[in-house]
Amino acid sequence: MRRRAAEYRRPVRRRFSYWIWALFGLFSIAGLVLLVVHHNQHEDRVEQPVLERNTGLDQVAHESLNFTEEILSARSFSRQLAEQMTLAKAYVIIAKEHNNLHLAWELSSKIRNCQLLLSKAAMRGEPVTLEEAEPIIKSLSYLIFRAEDAHYDIATTIMTMKSHIQALEERANAATVQSTVFGQLAAEALPKSLHCLNVKLTADWLRKPSLQELADEKRNSPRLMDNNLYHFCIFSDNVLATSVVVNSTVSNADHPKQLVFHVVTNGINYGTMQAWFLSNDFKGSTIEVHNVEEFSWFNASYAPIVKQLLNADSRAYYIGGYKDNVAPKLRSPKYQSLLNHLRFYIPEIYPQLEKVVFLDDDVVVQKDLTPLFSLDLHGNVNGAVETCLEAFHRYYKYLNFSNTIISSKFDPQACGWAFGMNVFDLIAWKKADVTARYHYWQEQNADGTLWRVGTLPPGLLTFYGLTEPLDRRWHVLGLGYDLNIDNRLIESAAVVHFNGFMKPWLKLAIERYKPLWERYVNQSHPYLRDCVTS
Repeated sequence: MRRRAAEYRRPVRRRFSYWIWALFGLFSIAGLVLLVVHHNQHEDRVEQPVLERNTGLDQVAHESLNFTEEILSARSFSRQLAEQMTLAKAYVIIAKEHNNLHLAWELSSKIRNCQLLLSKAAMRGEPVTLEEAEPIIKSLSYLIFRAEDAHYDIATTIMTMKSHIQALEERANAATVQSTVFGQLAAEALPKSLHCLNVKLTADWLRKPSLQELADEKRNSPRLMDNNLYHFCIFSDNVLATSVVVNSTVSNADHPKQLVFHVVTNGINYGTMQAWFLSNDFKGSTIEVHNVEEFSWFNASYAPIVKQLLNADSRAYYIGGYKDNVAPKLRSPKYQSLLNHLRFYIPEIYPQLEKVVFLDDDVVVQKDLTPLFSLDLHGNVNGAVETCLEAFHRYYKYLNFSNTIISSKFDPQACGWAFGMNVFDLIAWKKADVTARYHYWQEQNADGTLWRVGTLPPGLLTFYGLTEPLDRRWHVLGLGYDLNIDNRLIESAAVVHFNGFMKPWLKLAIERYKPLWERYVNQSHPYLRDCVTS
């Protein structure tokens, strides 16, 4: 009878073993990938500087083993160890579920030995030898057999593992949201060096009456209203970023003295902006700075967005945490800034201008932009680069088409376009009464159901049928989040845009693109030198 039972049990165990290997095949692959990624990251952080300091002999020794290939090779001891370790981790969970704590402890101990051996192999750049691998493989095999022998109930094991997989997925999702929130907070934080620069410039503005007198004098310059010149608008509270936009534009202009920059900032940074642009020369271009708080017409009775931002519920939505499924980047406090919405009021700010180029403060200009002013917009108001070469940049991704107000008026497949470098025909703007259209859509979205937040969705509605697509080379986006933009596309671009979290003035910046921005920072300025070193 015992013999029959044993004969019956062996195939069950064998079938169970097949099930377990199939169930944890995915875990094995994931473990291998994580190990390879960890090794590659370690190479980037630790070994690369060593290669730069040492002789070429070290590099040859390091390249003698490609650990990525080693860990994926079916014949290597490294792969056998990694696969056994992955299966052992699964049995640690099962053993704990069945309160077999001693077996779980034994498995965990062998897993640590396995991890240590693989780590040493990766560090020294040599494959794991038979002598090193054999004791661990034998002991792990024995422990895994014991685990299979003790827990061969396939249904129970699979249910246990499914619950753990679900828990891991929930933890992974929570970690993803948390990392996004942390990234958002890091992107919004003002670097110490930039705060230092602001303090020094504000002090200059307050203690030097000559700067304020010069500002009053330049405020009445006839160049500010001369439509024979080239006018650019920048709305920002970041003095260094604004300076880079201006500096890169004039540095690449054929006739920089014909350029006029209209900068609007908030009350806190007004003195900072004035002190910087009055005390630095930008190749003879004209620069004026306004304080948004001085625009008396920009109030709650005229602008719906001002009324909404003063509403307690709206403020709670923008700054009240991340408790719902709204993407953290859409809950950024920057959307509370009136500067972010001024782009819809350019004719009110500059009533005598006929055409302007609007630039975001996170762009870098690489070519002469004056040809934009002679482009034929064919009666349209807004000249912009379309973004629907990527399938997800269409209207249905930004707007709520389940609402009949949206679905009855707009094509969900209509092509989106980019804010950040836009040509605005202000004569056509006034003729089409574009600002009134913007007010209408903001009022319709008072409850926040037509779109979430931001300026692009209402822009898509406001300029619908009034946008002229521009050549893609005028404006290349993604330098604040996309690691893989083609170098040829960047080199051919008139404007590159660091849209995304990874702004070039932050430590989060993508190193590959950062020099494009840094070349236009006045590194010789004493305030910048002092702030960076301090």
